[in-house]
Amino acid sequence: MNEAFEAIVTPVPGPRSRALAARLARAEVPGVTYLAADFPIFWDSASGATVTDADGNRYLDLTSAFGVTAAGHNPAAVSAAIADQSRRLIHGMGDVHPTELRVQLLEALARLAPGNLEQSYVSTSGADAVEFALKTAHLATGKARVIAYDGAYHGLSLGALEVAGIEKFRAPFAPLVAQRATLLPFPGAQTNCEVALQSLADALDREPDVGAVILEPIQGRAGVIVPPAGFLRGVRALCDERGVLMILDEIYTGFGRTGAMFACLHEDVVPDLLCVGKALGGGVPLAATIGSERVMGAWPPSRGEALHTATFMGNPLACAAALANLELIEREGLPARAARDGPQLGARLASFRRLPSVRNVRGIGFLWAVEFASTAAAYAAVAGGLQRGLILLQSGPTGSSITIAPPLAIGERQLERALTLFEQTLQETEAEG
Repeated sequence: MNEAFEAIVTPVPGPRSRALAARLARAEVPGVTYLAADFPIFWDSASGATVTDADGNRYLDLTSAFGVTAAGHNPAAVSAAIADQSRRLIHGMGDVHPTELRVQLLEALARLAPGNLEQSYVSTSGADAVEFALKTAHLATGKARVIAYDGAYHGLSLGALEVAGIEKFRAPFAPLVAQRATLLPFPGAQTNCEVALQSLADALDREPDVGAVILEPIQGRAGVIVPPAGFLRGVRALCDERGVLMILDEIYTGFGRTGAMFACLHEDVVPDLLCVGKALGGGVPLAATIGSERVMGAWPPSRGEALHTATFMGNPLACAAALANLELIEREGLPARAARDGPQLGARLASFRRLPSVRNVRGIGFLWAVEFASTAAAYAAVAGGLQRGLILLQSGPTGSSITIAPPLAIGERQLERALTLFEQTLQETEAEG
């Protein structure tokens, strides 16, 4: 493999990125992109594990662009599939006149999904996949209430905010958000599993009108919170006992990120509904809700007007990209690569605990978080990393962690170089006080 590395040729951000930031500030609503003197850079192109900005600076990417580019940025097979499809059919008619590509993608999802999850709804965003799952649970159980978890990130649309566990996202819109969810503490690895499960059991006893429990098998946006062993199995058992549906949000963890095709497979758990996205489309917006025929059968057959759909549902370009991407993930054995090399990645990051600013390191596979003493320390590392040619991403409810989620296809020398740059950045920022 021809492994490219970082190459910084201008100050960061460079003059073109700064000029684009000024234009963006005038044209975009201020609540979207964070703009500062040292942030952001404007992406221009990407390949594999590297990103090149508008000024020609090249960076090593330890984020996979929010976990999306599992097979690397712009893999040739995915680009070719998109190019070929663009010459044939860019847009279809969603739920009215389908395409064979959509059928093929639905069949691929049924083959890859665990257990008896064989029917899917394809959407364009993870939030829509979550909302479809919540609607499905209501139709299947007749119950509107849901149990969710503190720290959960299921998207920012109003329906998804009902089960959001990060208060800063809910609070500004509280008058608009239906109060149908009960939030429980999400257990970290050091939490007693029996205590966490008893908390869920008690909540189910108190609220007989709960129809579903929704959770991430590993909380991603919260700072990679890994629950204790046996927790997912225990949730599955409680849902079975009480006749409640289990919804797993694997939008971040799906398609190999944790060392298995889906994180729930680490505990041999099959949910009733599985939400996926991010890595599914290979960089093209695509998500899906996958369920059993029994649960999905709660939706009545279409009489010519779908009860839940979207204009770009089953978009041909997205389906073509996803099929090529999934084939690539399987052919290259990327989940097995994350399982094989994940412990080494974790050990390398764990060595950073010796640094005063680092409070904790946690994760699995190719999904880790380094927690810092403060939000400021985490931001200093992100901004300092850019200066050295490294793309990092803050996470956690207060932004005090940095998520390490490199492309599963990153080269070994690239990964080692990126971790060296990360370590040097931390040492430099600590020395600067």
